[in-house]
Amino acid sequence: MEAQAENNALKQVYGHPLLQNGNIEKIIEAHEKITFTKGELVLKEGQVANEYLIIEKGLMRSYVHNYDGNDITTNFFSENEIVIEVSSLFQRIPTQENIEALMDCICWKIGFEHFQNLYHSMEGFSEWGRAWMAQSLFESKQRSISIITDSATERYQKLLQDKPSVLKNAPLKHVASFLGITDTSLSRIRKETANLRSG
Repeated sequence: MEAQAENNALKQVYGHPLLQNGNIEKIIEAHEKITFTKGELVLKEGQVANEYLIIEKGLMRSYVHNYDGNDITTNFFSENEIVIEVSSLFQRIPTQENIEALMDCICWKIGFEHFQNLYHSMEGFSEWGRAWMAQSLFESKQRSISIITDSATERYQKLLQDKPSVLKNAPLKHVASFLGITDTSLSRIRKETANLRSG
């Protein structure tokens, strides 16, 4: 495989106390380098996901279509993060989401079968997987609560703090739909936040 031991994106993602260097090397070797061009669909609604990706460089988003046919951004994936549609990959069912490259991306992919073999044969890898899933569920829950309890400005500021690359590189309409606000509201919040930071 093309993956190199010194690949920082993979080493950062798979950093776990129970994964020794030899195990990490074995995991890295199971990955294959792949590139996507801006606007390319990585996963399309109705498909079954057969792999997950780790972004070395670039930005992606997942989105669904609402009852009016508008696309609503459900998540952003930036560098050193896993791009995955968990339900489709592990339950082997067609996805309701689309995943799109928002800029040219360099990624590392691992297929479902490779993942399964490593997961069931390497104790540290299964522990890593459980820890990653627990963190993902926590973040999903926090986002659901934030949509209800936080103001649009607070949600914007959290995104600015957690994923500044999103606000730098993603179209405003995608950021607005992710935050659950209109483009106009986002423009106002951006202006107000910029004024506060420069003041």
